[in-house]
Amino acid sequence: MRRTLVTDPDGTPATSTSDAAKAAAEAEKKAAQERAIEVARNFPRHWVADVLASDGGAVNLRPIVPEDADRLLEFHGKLSDRTRYLRYFGPYPTISKKDLFNFTVVDHHKRVAFVAVLGDEIIAVGRYEGLPGEGDGKSAEVAFTVADAHQGGGLGPILLEHLAGAAAENGLHRFVAEVLAENRNMITVFREAGYQVSRSFDGGVVRLEFAIDPTEALVSVRNARERAAEARSVRNLLSPGSAAVIGASTDTRKVGNAVLVNMLRSGFSGPVYPVNAEHHSVRGVRAYPTVRDIPDEVDLAIAAVPADSIDAVLDDCLAKGVKALLVVSSGFGETGPEGRDSERRLAHAARAHGMRLIGPNALGVANNDPAVRLNATLAPVLPAAGNVGFFCQSGALGIAILDEAAKTGVGLSSFVSAGNRADLSGNDLLQYWDSDPATEVVLLYLESFGNPRKFSRIARRVARNKPIVAVKSGRHAVPPALAAHTGEMDDTIVKDLFEQAGVVQVDSIAQLFDTALLFGYQPLPPGPRVAVVGNSTALGLLAVDAARSEGLKPGAAIDLGAQATPKEFADAVARAVHATDVDAVIAVFVPPVAVTVEPYAQALRDVVAGSGKPVVSTFLATEGIPDVLAVRDDQGNPIRGSVPSYPGPERAVRALARAWRYAKWRSRPTSQVVRPSGIEPDRARTLVDGWLTNSPDGRWLSDSEAALLLSCYGVHVADFRTVTTADEAVAAAEDIGFPVAVKATGAQWRHRPDLSGVRLDLLDAEAVRVAYRDLSSASGEPLMHVQKMATKGIGCVVRVQDDPSFGSLISFGLAGVISDLLGDRAYRVLPLTEDEAAELIDAPKAAPLLSGYRNAAPVSKAALIDFVQRISALADDLPEVREIACEPVLASATGAELTDAHLRIGPEPHPLDLGPRRLR
Repeated sequence: MRRTLVTDPDGTPATSTSDAAKAAAEAEKKAAQERAIEVARNFPRHWVADVLASDGGAVNLRPIVPEDADRLLEFHGKLSDRTRYLRYFGPYPTISKKDLFNFTVVDHHKRVAFVAVLGDEIIAVGRYEGLPGEGDGKSAEVAFTVADAHQGGGLGPILLEHLAGAAAENGLHRFVAEVLAENRNMITVFREAGYQVSRSFDGGVVRLEFAIDPTEALVSVRNARERAAEARSVRNLLSPGSAAVIGASTDTRKVGNAVLVNMLRSGFSGPVYPVNAEHHSVRGVRAYPTVRDIPDEVDLAIAAVPADSIDAVLDDCLAKGVKALLVVSSGFGETGPEGRDSERRLAHAARAHGMRLIGPNALGVANNDPAVRLNATLAPVLPAAGNVGFFCQSGALGIAILDEAAKTGVGLSSFVSAGNRADLSGNDLLQYWDSDPATEVVLLYLESFGNPRKFSRIARRVARNKPIVAVKSGRHAVPPALAAHTGEMDDTIVKDLFEQAGVVQVDSIAQLFDTALLFGYQPLPPGPRVAVVGNSTALGLLAVDAARSEGLKPGAAIDLGAQATPKEFADAVARAVHATDVDAVIAVFVPPVAVTVEPYAQALRDVVAGSGKPVVSTFLATEGIPDVLAVRDDQGNPIRGSVPSYPGPERAVRALARAWRYAKWRSRPTSQVVRPSGIEPDRARTLVDGWLTNSPDGRWLSDSEAALLLSCYGVHVADFRTVTTADEAVAAAEDIGFPVAVKATGAQWRHRPDLSGVRLDLLDAEAVRVAYRDLSSASGEPLMHVQKMATKGIGCVVRVQDDPSFGSLISFGLAGVISDLLGDRAYRVLPLTEDEAAELIDAPKAAPLLSGYRNAAPVSKAALIDFVQRISALADDLPEVREIACEPVLASATGAELTDAHLRIGPEPHPLDLGPRRLR
C-alpha cells in the first residue's frame, strides 16, 4: 500500500471566499474531526488480543486509537530508511500532521488499523482501507510495517490474520496489496500465509490479490504457526539460560528458601540469582536487592513473595526484560473475586511486556534434560529422567504426583504445575511435547479446560504420535483430603471429549501411573489377543477373567507350576511372545518359597528384548519398574525394554486394555470433516442476520422459522400447518393429506407423553376435528399443529448446546423418558468428522436398538449420520444459533425424518478456537 492521500473527514474542501463561510467551514471541519475521533475511540473490544510471536514472546494486539499518535511518530522515527522506502515506495522521512490524523483516526469498518504493542512501544502496524471502486465493493487494500528489530518474528502474518478477521466481520471478501518487487520478504509473507494469491506486475510493483475467506490450507498454516510459537514459549520456560529466585529466604521454613535450595541441588546449568533486599547472600550465593540490580540477563524469574508484593516484583521483571515469570505465591484467583481481578491484571501486564506467566499458586516447573537440570519446584526430590511429560494444576496434588512417580519408577522428561493457569495452560504444554524428542508419553491431571475446543484439536494431533493419558478431577480421582482442590466437570462430556481426541482417560492417579508404565517402557499391542504365563494357578485365572472383562481375548492360562525353573519360565514366555496368534503377554511370577529371583528376572528381560510385543508382569507383586526388571541407560535410568510390574493381574490387564484401545484408535486413518451436499449457508446467514437485527439480544425461533433455517442445510421438518380453529385443522389436514397428527404447541406439552399432547394417525376430517377439540380443551390454547404422519421408526434426539466449559457440543441419544432418566447421551465437539458422526450414533448404550436388536429391522444409520452432519455444519457455520433441539428424529429402514425442532439464536459467543490466533 502506497502512502495514502488524505482528504478532510467529510471529504469536501473548503472553497468559500468570505470570512464567515471560511469560519463556518472550519467549524464544520473541526466538528467532523471530533466526530471521527469519537468513532475511532469506540473500537470493537473483542479485537484486542494477546498473541505469540515466533520467538515465543507475548505481544498485545489492538486497534489503533487517536491517542497513539505520539507512539506512531516514535515508531516511524525508529524505522530504517530501507524499511520506510519499502513500505511507502519512497523516503517519507516524517509523518505529516494530516497523515498522522488519517493514520490514527479510523472508522473500524472501511478503514481498520491494528498496532502490535510491547510495553508502551508500538512495534508493528497493519491496516486495510476499503476500495469501493473495485469489483463489488467488497475489497480492501492491506499493508503492514514491522519495526526493524522485530522483523522475522512472525508479526506480519499475525497482523494479516487479524486484519482479515476484522474485514470478514465488516463484510469484505478480498484483500489487495501493492508491494515493490524487490521487497521479497513481504511477498513471501503473503505467499506463505495460506491464501490463494494471484500476482500481476506493473513496472517495479507487484499487485497481489486474494480472497480472505477461511480455507483448509489457511487454517493449516495458522495452526502450524500457532504450534511453533506456543512450543517455543514453553521451551523458553523449561530451558532458561539463567534464573532469579525473588523472595529467596534464609529461613528454611519459607517457600523462597525451598525453591532456591531445590534449584541449587538440581545442578541447574545456568546461574541462579537470589533476590533478597535484606541479605547480601542466601545459601552462600550472592543476593541482589531487586531483579533490576542483577548485572546479567534473567530468562526465568521465580516469585515467592506475598500476593500484595507481586506488583512491585512484576515491575522489576518488566524493566529487566524477563522472558518468563513463575509465581508460586498463593492469594490470587483461589481466594475469590478480588483475587481473580488481581490475577487477571497480573497476566495482562506480563503478556503486555512479552512475558509468559506460570501460576500463580503453582508448584513449579522442572526439566530433567541433562543439559538443563532445572528443578524450579517446591518438591525436594524429582523422579529420575525419563520419557514422560507431566502437567497438572494443583500444587498440593503435584507433590503427591511427583512422589508417586518416584516410587513407581516412571521417569519424567519435564514437569509443569501451572496452579491457577492465569496464562500458561495444558494446551501450551501439549504443543511443546508434540515436538519434544525427549517426551514420548504425556500425562495430564486436569481440573478444568481453559479452551476445550482447542484442547480437542491439539490432542487429537498429538495423540496420533504420542499417547496422552489424562485423569480428570472428581470424587474418585483423589483422596478426600484433597477433594477441595478439584473442580467439577460433567463426567459424560469429559469422557466423550477424551474419546473423540484419542486421549486415554483414567479415574485415579494410581491408574495414571499404571498406564504410563506400559506406554513408557513397552510397545503398543498390535491386537487384543493375550497370553497369560505364570507359576500361580490362582493369579493366572484372575488375569484371564480380567482380560475377558476388559474386552481382550485371552487364551487359557499357561500354568508352569510353583517349581518351574528360570529356563522353563523363560521358554514359556518366549513361546508366547513369538506366537503368531498372541499380541501381548502377561507374566506372573510369585515363588512359593524364598528363591533367588535374579535368574527369573534376567530370563524375562532377555526374552522381552526387541520382541515388538508388550509384556507386563505381576513380578513378586511389586509395583513399578523393579530393579531386577529394569534396562538402564548410561545414567542408570530405566529405559524402554524395562518390564513393568503390577501388584495384581487386574491392574496389569486394565493398563493393557487401555493400550490396545489407544492403539486401535491410532491405527485408524485420519477422518475429515465432510460438508454435506445441498446446503445453502449464505441463505441461512441472511436469515439469521435479519432475525438478529430485529432481536439483537436473541430469541427462540418460531416453528416455521426453525423449519426454514433447517431447510437451508437439507434438514426438512415433516410438513405441518399452524391452526387456531377446528375448521382450519380440517382444512390443513386435507391440504397435507391423511394420515396426520394434531399436536399441542405449548412448551409444557412438547415431548411429554404423560400429558398426551398429541393425537396420531388421524385418518379423516372428523377424527381431526375431535382431536383438535380435545387438545384445545385440555391445553387451554387454541394454537395447534397439524402435521403429516412420518414413517414409523425409533425416536432419536439430536441437540446442539452451548456448554460453559466445553463450548458448542452436539449430542445424540434415543428419545424417551428412560433415556432422559439414565442420561444415555453421547457428546462430541463440533465440527464432526465423518468417522465421528458415525461414532456418535453408535455411542449411547441403547444404540444396539438401531442395529436390529432381537431381530427387529435395523434403521438406516447412513441417514442418521447424514442428519447429524447437517446439524453439525449448521451449528459450525452459524455460531449465533445457540441451541438446537431436534426431537424426535424418527429413524427407520428408509431414512430419518424430523417431526419437531426448536432453535434459539443470540449474539455470537466469544469464539473459543476460531479466527485469528490469540492467547486465551
